[in-house]
Amino acid sequence: MRFSYNPLCKLLIDKGINKTELRKLTGISSASIAKLNKGENVTTDILLRICEALDCELSDIVEIINKHKEN
Repeated sequence: MRFSYNPLCKLLIDKGINKTELRKLTGISSASIAKLNKGENVTTDILLRICEALDCELSDIVEIINKHKEN
């Protein structure tokens, strides 16, 4: 299994927020934004900051992908 941040991308589009604005709203680093873009692991603190800034739940920005069901 792995995490996917596709829901975050969709939410940003819906809210009309780009990733630079997200970085400014949350105070997270460019490196963390890059990790999100690549689907890499980030800390729960980063995810919490995003949820607080976007007034959303964790399930609104992250989904779990079962590798066995991807193929």
